[in-house]
Amino acid sequence: MISIDNLTVSYGGWTLFDNISFLINPKDRIGLVGKNGAGKTTLLRLIVGEQQPTSGAVTKNGECTIGYLPQQMKVADTTTLLEETETAFAEVLQLEAEIERLTREIAERTDYESEEYGELLHRLNVANDHYHILGGETRDADIEKTLLGLGFKREDFNRATSEFSGGWRMRIELAKLLLRRPSVFLLDEPTNHLDIESIQWLEEYLRNYNGAVLVISHDRAFLDNVTNRTIELSLGKIYDYKLPYSKFVVARAERRAQLLAAYQNQQRMIEKSEEFIEKFRYKPTKSNQVQSRIKQLDKLERIEVEEEDLATLNIKFPPAPRSGQIVAEIKEVGKSFGDKHIFSGANFTITKGDRIALVGRNGEGKTTFARMLIGELEPTEGSIKIGANVNIGYYAQNQDDLMEGEFTVYDTLDRVAVGDIRTRLRDILGAFLFRGEDIDKKVKVLSGGERSRLAMARMMLEPHNLLVLDEPTNHMDMRSKDILKNAIMKYDGTVVVVSHDREFLDGMVDKVYEFRDGGVREYLGGIYYFLEKRKLESLRDVERRTAPVQSSEPKEASAGKLSYEQKKEQEKQIRKLRKAVDEIEAELAEIEKKIAEYDTRFASAGEYNADDYKAYDELKKRYDHMMHEWEKASYELDIVENN
Repeated sequence: MISIDNLTVSYGGWTLFDNISFLINPKDRIGLVGKNGAGKTTLLRLIVGEQQPTSGAVTKNGECTIGYLPQQMKVADTTTLLEETETAFAEVLQLEAEIERLTREIAERTDYESEEYGELLHRLNVANDHYHILGGETRDADIEKTLLGLGFKREDFNRATSEFSGGWRMRIELAKLLLRRPSVFLLDEPTNHLDIESIQWLEEYLRNYNGAVLVISHDRAFLDNVTNRTIELSLGKIYDYKLPYSKFVVARAERRAQLLAAYQNQQRMIEKSEEFIEKFRYKPTKSNQVQSRIKQLDKLERIEVEEEDLATLNIKFPPAPRSGQIVAEIKEVGKSFGDKHIFSGANFTITKGDRIALVGRNGEGKTTFARMLIGELEPTEGSIKIGANVNIGYYAQNQDDLMEGEFTVYDTLDRVAVGDIRTRLRDILGAFLFRGEDIDKKVKVLSGGERSRLAMARMMLEPHNLLVLDEPTNHMDMRSKDILKNAIMKYDGTVVVVSHDREFLDGMVDKVYEFRDGGVREYLGGIYYFLEKRKLESLRDVERRTAPVQSSEPKEASAGKLSYEQKKEQEKQIRKLRKAVDEIEAELAEIEKKIAEYDTRFASAGEYNADDYKAYDELKKRYDHMMHEWEKASYELDIVENN
């Protein structure tokens, strides 16, 4: 489908890619991995044609189409969410206009035996077939399912795109990309701005997709659930494994051990050859042997081994100062911004040593609650009482943006450090992968991942007994996430973390608070216990409208008990939806009967009747429309009945 042939990219005297080659086949599920700076994003840009190689070529077969989701993008600000998403069907809309024009022209002509008339019929058939292949009949349902799956609500559909934040605007572009159904998806960190529910929906979508997928991601669980092949970029070369990420890690360790042994053997051989050359360089009797060794070294293909940052695993948070047993009491807390209600009824206690995850869709109040916990916002309902001697360390999603761009990496820490810790700043920076000249870089030139690591390092300069971390792993590579997770696991204080990264949370938290539909629910267990209880494995689960229930019940508590009034309302809604489905089915049956009558009439007709064909086409259009309405009504009924 796509062939990458002997691709080389050089900048001055430095080579990023050195004659790399591989194929992307139909239905491949490829995870593209490598250190930051290895060239992952550059490779995607080369494939899509946004950048040209120094040498080599990227070729694709004639019918191959590419859908590219970069990390940064622009969304139109002059349309609504629905209108912007519908632009994904530009070709379908053109086909609709073409079909309408051809149908009108055919209806007006009477030269039924002419070659031109036959050509018009052929073009109409081709257009109808193409329209069907592109999903024209179900586009409204597809748009709705995709937007709901990515976390939008129906009331968002007519909102202006300019009202959405950067993360939600990225979802709009992702929705458009998914709806275009290209032959190959090239996705650069698609989970960065998604919540857990939307990530799981995207996983399911990509697993069942009929095309190929090439994805860059630092989300291990996402890679394991989507990919079956891993391509590693390392030192300008590629290593292709027919394995998902976790199995790749094991195979890579084995390959690296073999490579390291070969490297050490080669180094010993080089060292002995150089000793021989140096020792006998000026002896005439050994000149032939010396020249032979020199030529041998010149021709030798040197083995390179990528440096491993094993020392970084030793980073630790400072010991937590002593605090009371009750870290925070949250009593009937809620928050609204003007008329916009975020959540209410939060009622729980954070005790010393708790490891808590805050999860839920974006916009449901996770970050708002974190900011109330640290005192940055005041609740509009209830109260939050912080315990005795609690010292809070806070990492915000935008904390890396709050650092002074003109300061160097070293200055950023030096200006906040006090006491003996100042003598260990270089060690701390080294533990967060800032070494050598890196510490003299200005903050403004750092990548997103580097800025996140620096912000985390700065937070670790003073001891805290409560860490409140809001999406700490965004923009971090897998190595940095491992460092942070290991440090938190060893930390002896209390942790409250907002995150959508399941692998990062796994084994680290023992309580999950879900912010959903204006309420907060407690789950006593780890992140995968929560996911199992919520059964978030399909679009239906994502869209279930469980009433918000505040609970501090044991983990066996019901996933959502409906009150008498809610049950009555649900039954009323079911009756209404069933009636709608029945009425649509009755109309479909009537239309099918009329279409069958026309089919019989046309089969025995001796002459063409333009009015009959026009009525026939109108019936078929009406049938397609009602089938779409039936799908929507049946889908909604299924959701409500299973709620």
